[in-house]
Amino acid sequence: MASFQLSARADGQAGSNREQGSSSLSGLVSTLVPTLLSAVIFVTLFMIFRRYFRRLYAPRTYIDSLGEHRKTPAQSNSLFGWINDYRRIDDKYILDHQSIDGYLFVRFFKVLVGISLMGCLITWPVLFPINITGGGINQQLDKLSMSNVVDFKRYYAHALVSFLFLGLVMVVIARESFYAVNLRQAYRCSPWGASRLSSRTILFTSVPKAITQAALFEMFPGVAHAWVASNCKKLQELVDDRDDTALKMEAAEIQLSRDANQNRIKAEKGKKAYKGEDAGEGSQWLNPKDRPTHKLKFLIGKKVDTIEYGRQHLAELIPKIQAEQDTHWKGKGDLVGAVFLEFDTQTHAQDAWQMMQTRKTKPNSKMQARQLGVQPAEVVWNNLRIGTAEHWVRWLLAASFITVMIVFFAIPVAFVGTVSQINYLTERFTWLEWINQIPSVILGVITGLLPVIMLAVLMSLVPVVCRLMAKLAGWVTLSQIELQTQSWYFAFQVIQVFLITTVAGAVTAVIDKVIKNPGSILTLLSENLPKASNFYINYFILFGLSSAAGTLLNIGGFVGVVLLGRILPGKTPRKIFQKLATLSGPKWGSEYPKWTNLGVIALSYSCIAPLVLGFSTVGLFLIYLAFRYNFLYTYETHMDTKGAAYQRALSQLTTGVYIAEGCLIGLFAIATANNLAAVGPLAIECLLLLCTILFHFILGKALVHHEARIAYADHMPSSHHDIEAGPSAEKATATNGSVGATVPKPSRIPVFMQRIINPTKTSVSNLSASLAAFYHKPQERLPTDIAKRAYFNPAITSPTPVIWIVHDDMGISAREVRDTTKAVPGLIITDEQATFNEKNKVYWKGVDDGKAREAPVYQEEVMY
Repeated sequence: MASFQLSARADGQAGSNREQGSSSLSGLVSTLVPTLLSAVIFVTLFMIFRRYFRRLYAPRTYIDSLGEHRKTPAQSNSLFGWINDYRRIDDKYILDHQSIDGYLFVRFFKVLVGISLMGCLITWPVLFPINITGGGINQQLDKLSMSNVVDFKRYYAHALVSFLFLGLVMVVIARESFYAVNLRQAYRCSPWGASRLSSRTILFTSVPKAITQAALFEMFPGVAHAWVASNCKKLQELVDDRDDTALKMEAAEIQLSRDANQNRIKAEKGKKAYKGEDAGEGSQWLNPKDRPTHKLKFLIGKKVDTIEYGRQHLAELIPKIQAEQDTHWKGKGDLVGAVFLEFDTQTHAQDAWQMMQTRKTKPNSKMQARQLGVQPAEVVWNNLRIGTAEHWVRWLLAASFITVMIVFFAIPVAFVGTVSQINYLTERFTWLEWINQIPSVILGVITGLLPVIMLAVLMSLVPVVCRLMAKLAGWVTLSQIELQTQSWYFAFQVIQVFLITTVAGAVTAVIDKVIKNPGSILTLLSENLPKASNFYINYFILFGLSSAAGTLLNIGGFVGVVLLGRILPGKTPRKIFQKLATLSGPKWGSEYPKWTNLGVIALSYSCIAPLVLGFSTVGLFLIYLAFRYNFLYTYETHMDTKGAAYQRALSQLTTGVYIAEGCLIGLFAIATANNLAAVGPLAIECLLLLCTILFHFILGKALVHHEARIAYADHMPSSHHDIEAGPSAEKATATNGSVGATVPKPSRIPVFMQRIINPTKTSVSNLSASLAAFYHKPQERLPTDIAKRAYFNPAITSPTPVIWIVHDDMGISAREVRDTTKAVPGLIITDEQATFNEKNKVYWKGVDDGKAREAPVYQEEVMY
């Protein structure tokens, strides 16, 4: 195989050394130096800025709208003192004060770091000496990879090490999968989780429109309330028109006062300004020509006075909307074939859910139970009308589109892989010889840093498309859409970011040899596939340093909140309030796949090019630190999958195990063509693949069985907590034997697997005991009026927005409040709390002390 190695040029001309081997080391240095420099700058800026911009870097420590339970304790404001506070807080603080999803997301990085570190400890002491002394003529970092081994007997080391390491990885995945199931169930059966309205509610679709509420109540034991979804398209249009009109009028009222105040300020400074004769209520500063106007239609519409039109239009719209809302509230709207059923106990809800999963016990063959524990805020109302058959047709079309998109993106992604190996192309194409004249440092940037940046930019819009297609596919909740996005985006990441880039890089490196000798393609690929790992070493450097530092500094937030917030502050107090009270948060469907793919890459190269594991350990650890900080102090979780996204990510991580085994089998099989010494390693690796498939299959069955058993075992604990949930809950203890609550068969999980993957310390009972005191208290009973409106379409319960304008000392705002209140009965308008500062910019006092609850437009979040 050594004869196929790239040979050095004898003429000694420029670039000859590069052609002899690779630019892996120069690419590493060229990527590391600027990336490390930028990371140091970002972290330094973060250390400085976090002292002065609490809203951006520590909003969870002081914004009162989060509630005391969800707030993070105030930390030291010194330059380095906060680090001790950050270090002392346990990761479970995220679980106890935010969400299961946030806690498990941070835990996922700890798992990846643990796997990578374990891989270093197992592979490096064995495979590095084997590869370095493997007899090949590779240079720089390529010498550490499997491509440097020409004595096939040494492949036994790679096979045995992979058997040990990849086997342990499957054990770790299994343990974490059981831990996630137990944690989710511990949350569900806790007094707080069981007492929530959403935990006792199931969303059904494909409901016959002729069915009566009485029939729904008779269909399942313990039904307490039913919300039948209706077609709110017409009502939604009216509500949108009302809200748009109200916000336009609010902005116009503020602009009216601002213009007058600007004239007053100029006049006081002796500058030229408008001043009328009417001195009443500041009218002398109001120029009639400056009154806010707008066109009813874009470009061609009639121009109207925004304030006068707003009053008139709102006076017409509000009564119409109230009448339409009453129609839907009384159940007289057109039905869409969906219903939300609330059960008196969580036990009854679980029984009904299990009943609907089996055709034999289904009370109605058409109805579909789409989600248990659905929350009102996550419902995609426009998709409720989509029946099961239409949903799967839509899903098939959407999946086909995603598949085509993956194939289409192969072209630009392959080009990125080609750029990473561009120095090898100079051997084949003479017109590219000028590349050899480029200094090594610059060439290293081109082949190392540039492809990574190109790939990141290329991928930025993919999750947006995946999320849109998931919504069009007909999923009925945002959590389902995120989980579907996670699946599609992960497939995209693995195929495009990893596999195609790897193959393109390997093919590019040997294209000249293949053209001369097509029969050598397999041998050449076996040599050069490991070399493609250099690209991913740079990838881990970029993600580990730049992404971690960028996540801490939050450049986008700094520009939007700090820079633009000072240069272009909010023109209305409402926008200032929204900037304070609305915290950013990750979207699981687009976040998990990026990091899961990094885990897949690390596993895939773990035994082929073990150096990758070292960079993945450091890189992923830095990312863990950054996300841990943000979940403690900055992020607010907006999407609740109740840990399902974490379980899906763990399952997807096994892709890396299969790819690693498949690559080794392929490399060993290629080697057997030249030397039968590789047959032994090939047999070992095939046995490993068989064991992995068997273990994975048993694990899947065990998880399903385990989840069913703990769901049944939870009936007795949940019946205790159900007593706090509603007036009918005392019947819960008598319903444990109801339809659907059949006792699962005894566990068939092998004893060895039970000991390995389901230790006592991760049992539901122990995890329940370890949850914070918050979870041991049931949720306070929701007021009747709040509970009754829970699962109505938001258009039915949407109130008229409060108009919040800015107070001025001229009396203009007070006059506008009086006139608007008189013109539009039922509309609330106020000029409290907001004023103009000396620069005539809007100021709201709550932005300084985090008093979001005091804002006139604040609405208490209801925990359904």
